[in-house]
Amino acid sequence: MKQCRLFLLLTGITLSISLLTLTSCHKNEDVQVELPIIILDSQTATYNVKVNKTITISPQYKNVDNATFTWTENGKVISTDRELNYSWSEIGEKYITITVVNAAGETFIEFKVNVLDKVLPSIEYAIPEGGLNIMSGVDFAFEPIVENDDKAKYAWYIDGEKVSEEKFLTHKFAAPGEYNIRYVVENEDGQTEFNFVVKVFNAEDFPFSWNFERETYYLSKGRSIRVIARNVQNEFDATYTFTLNGSDVQSGKEKFYIFDKSEEGEYELIVTMKNQYQTINKKLKVVVCPAEGTYKRTATSASNVRLNKVFEFLAAPGQFINENYSATTMEEANAYAESRLISGGGSLYLSLGAWGGSVVVGFDHSIENDGGYNIQIRGNAFDGSSEPGIVWVMQDENGNGLPDDTWYELKGSDYAEQTRDYWVTYFKPSSPKQATQWTDSEGNSGSIDYLGSFHKQDYYYPNWVSTSSYTIYGSKLKSKTIQESGIWKNLSFDWGYADNWSSSDRIDASSTTSNHFKISNAVTWDGKPANLQYIDFIKVQTGVNAKAGIIGENSTEVQDFKDYNLIK
Repeated sequence: MKQCRLFLLLTGITLSISLLTLTSCHKNEDVQVELPIIILDSQTATYNVKVNKTITISPQYKNVDNATFTWTENGKVISTDRELNYSWSEIGEKYITITVVNAAGETFIEFKVNVLDKVLPSIEYAIPEGGLNIMSGVDFAFEPIVENDDKAKYAWYIDGEKVSEEKFLTHKFAAPGEYNIRYVVENEDGQTEFNFVVKVFNAEDFPFSWNFERETYYLSKGRSIRVIARNVQNEFDATYTFTLNGSDVQSGKEKFYIFDKSEEGEYELIVTMKNQYQTINKKLKVVVCPAEGTYKRTATSASNVRLNKVFEFLAAPGQFINENYSATTMEEANAYAESRLISGGGSLYLSLGAWGGSVVVGFDHSIENDGGYNIQIRGNAFDGSSEPGIVWVMQDENGNGLPDDTWYELKGSDYAEQTRDYWVTYFKPSSPKQATQWTDSEGNSGSIDYLGSFHKQDYYYPNWVSTSSYTIYGSKLKSKTIQESGIWKNLSFDWGYADNWSSSDRIDASSTTSNHFKISNAVTWDGKPANLQYIDFIKVQTGVNAKAGIIGENSTEVQDFKDYNLIK
C-alpha cells in the first residue's frame, strides 16, 4: 500500500489535511479505488466539551469500504471506531487527528477540542441598528441562534412575564408600545440570557426607511446618472414622486430617476414617498460639472506607477479583519491599508472580508483609456483558490480630489449572471468570539463563522465600524465554491476580476498573480458602455457571498494597484 499525502496551503495558513485526490494511488486490474473522504460535523473544525464529559464526533465518510479508522491525540491512539466517544479529565486545548486508510491510501484531518470547566449556552440574535420594529396584530417569530444547549431549558419573558418555555417564540403583540424581551437558556453549567427591546407599531405608524448613496451627486456635462432609493423598508402601497427644481418630473412605483440634464449648475431634487399612512420627503442635490477632461491630470515622467493614497477601507466581517492590527476609526483603518498597500511595496496583502468589503484607492495622475489594458491589480489567487473582487472606477468629475463622484463597474466575464443592486447587512456579535450574522436583499440570512483555531481575535466585525450593524451595497457574483472529493475549492472566473486565477487577464509574466483591466469595459448602471476617457479612482469589492467550510468565507485580497499604461 502506498500512502498519498497532500498538504493544502491556505492564505498563509497550513492545514494538516492530507487527502482527497480524484485519482487513486493504487489500482488493481479491475477496480479503481479512490481515497477516503472525511467531512467533519463542524465547519470550523473546533468542538467544545466539558471536562469529564463524553463528546461524540461523527464525521461523514465516503470511499471507506474495508477501511480502518484511527483517532490519535499527540500520536497516542484514543479510538479505532468510526465515531469518537471520548472524555478528558484535564482542561485545555486538545488536537485530535482522524486518519482513514483504505487500499488507495490515507486521508487525515486534524481538529481542535476545547475542554472547559464549564460550557455555558451562547445566544446570538441579529438586532438591526435602531432596534427591532414589529407590527401589532401580526405573528412575529423570534429565532435566535443558540449553541451549547444540549438538554437545556428555555424561557421567554415579555415585560417580566414568562410567555414560553420553547426554544423559539412566535408572538402577536396586540397593542403598540415598547416591550422588554428577556430570553434565558440554562444548561447544567449555568444560564445565559439575552435582553433586547422591540418597538410595536400600528400599520399607520410603522416606520418607513430608505437609503440613498449620497445627498449630493456629481456628474460631468453630457452624462446621465441614476438616483435610486435603496433598501426600502415598510413601503406598503407607496408611490414615489421626483421633483426637480420645483417641477414634478416623475411619479409612480419606480424608486429611481434618471437625471440627464446637460446644463452646468446645481439642481434640487426632492424625492417624495407617499403611502396610505404617511408622506416622507428626501432632499438631494445634483451638480452638473464641466465636461469630461476639465480636471484630467496627465501623467508625466515623474508620475508614480503605483497608488499613492487609500481613501476608504470598509471591510466586511472576516477571519483576517482586526487580526494583528488595531483600528477604531476610518482614518486608522485607511492608515493600516496604506501600510499594507503602499509601504508594503506590493508584497503585503489587504483582506477585504466577506461579500461587499472594499478599498478605494487613488493615484497622483489620471489613468488613460487607450482601449487596451490600463490597470494592474495584484492579488494572491492560485489555481483552485480564486476569491474574485469586482472592480469599480471613477473620474474626479468635480475636481475636488475626492472619490465622491459616480462609480462605474468594470464588466467582467460573469456580468450577465450577477445580481445588481444587492445589499447585505452585517450585525455585530453580542459577545466576543462569536459568528457574525447577516441578512441580505434577497431575504437570505447566514453567518461569517468564527474560526478560532486559526484566527483568535475577539471580533471579525470591523472594530472601526461603531454601529451595531451596517449595510453594504454593490453587485454579487454567483459563487463558484465547490467541495470536490473532500477538498474545498474556489474556482476561477474567466476574466475581469481581482484576486482571480484568470486564464486570460494574467498577462504580465513578472506578476502572475496580477489581473489586468480595461477602462473601456466600464459600464453605466444599465450595462451600457460608459465611454470614459480616463479614471482617477479605483474600488475593489469582494464579489461573492459564500463560504468554504473550514477555509471560511470568500474574501478578496489585494496587494498592489498600478497604472499599467506606465508599465507596458
